[in-house]
Amino acid sequence: MAIQDTPEEWPVAETATPYMGKKTGVRTDRVVMPDGSTAVRDYQVHPGSVAVLALDDADRVLVLRQYRHPVRHKLWEIPAGLLDVPGENPLHAAQRELYEEAHVKAEDWRVLIDVYTSPGGCDEAVRIFLARQISEVEGERFEVSEEEADMELGRVPLAELVRGALAGELHNNALIVGVLSLHAARGTEGGLDALRPADAPWPARPFEA
Repeated sequence: MAIQDTPEEWPVAETATPYMGKKTGVRTDRVVMPDGSTAVRDYQVHPGSVAVLALDDADRVLVLRQYRHPVRHKLWEIPAGLLDVPGENPLHAAQRELYEEAHVKAEDWRVLIDVYTSPGGCDEAVRIFLARQISEVEGERFEVSEEEADMELGRVPLAELVRGALAGELHNNALIVGVLSLHAARGTEGGLDALRPADAPWPARPFEA
């Protein structure tokens, strides 16, 4: 048996969008089950996201601390953002987010991992990039607002982030998936050089080159 996710789409007898916000919405589908019965599934529709695990020469990860109202926490995270434009190249979006949130650029980019954040209730797909050979961007910083205006930046050793994730001290999805994936990738055959190129296909969110 091949251990690999495969595309499949069960018929939808009826669909509705009871709510649509600025970036995301809620969809209700009446899905036809294999036995011919139907079941209602409510889920969040999401444009998709990118995140960046930026690693410096001292093996430190660039992190930021930001207030997240739904969970009433300030969370340590890695730079991330929405795919605002349908079909947008995810690498370009990741480079933009790294610049806007951290005023940093990177010379070496790889795909670290692709995930669905909560496939039982949301169609959000996230591509997490590994960015290396990082440096500060010259010129004025991007103007931030709202929660981002209170954002803190830091650089934390990868080993400390792995420890914090396993100890239950860190909770952001992209940060935890990113740091644990990087830690695991270093122990695989080929190491980080075996990671996919930054322009690798992404069936969950097809894009133009």
